[in-house]
Amino acid sequence: MTKTELRKTYKALRNDLSENDIDNFSLAISNLLLKLPIWEYSFYHIFLAIAEQKEVNTDYILNILAGKDKNILISKSDFKTGGMTHFLLTDNTVIKKNKYNIPEPIDGIEITNNKIEVVFIPLLAFDKQGNRVGYGKGFYDRFLADCNPETIKIGLSFFEAETEITDVFDGDIALDYCVTPKRVYRFL
Repeated sequence: MTKTELRKTYKALRNDLSENDIDNFSLAISNLLLKLPIWEYSFYHIFLAIAEQKEVNTDYILNILAGKDKNILISKSDFKTGGMTHFLLTDNTVIKKNKYNIPEPIDGIEITNNKIEVVFIPLLAFDKQGNRVGYGKGFYDRFLADCNPETIKIGLSFFEAETEITDVFDGDIALDYCVTPKRVYRFL
């Protein structure tokens, strides 16, 4: 299927999920993440879920990261440039939803991409080769292209892998892992 077809299909599937489904699936995903060999790093980038889009609730992962005393980074999106600025999440971080309902830090301690070692990535769909489909604005492709090549890229999905995304192009950045409520996919 094409990215456009997958976006339509998976937005509809996600829209059918109940709050209870989202909570249970998000907890299952966070429990499976504990099995990955990723916990020796220091700087972890995570997205804050857009509740209105029924994204994976990352609160459980945030609790794991905080419990392991990791540096947690969250982003602010610039819709004019298509870029993202990353800030250290601290007890003093003020988070506010932007006009697209994305929870973002107001300001804080900025961290550069080259420090980021692990990135948890929101997505709508992915395939068995590690290609992913997001909302189509390219924020994560630009961000990941600017990270170190060894940065670990982990997709989080409520749904299992598609066989193939047919319109992948050179600028698309593939995942190293994708975690669903049922299993871990490894693409390394």
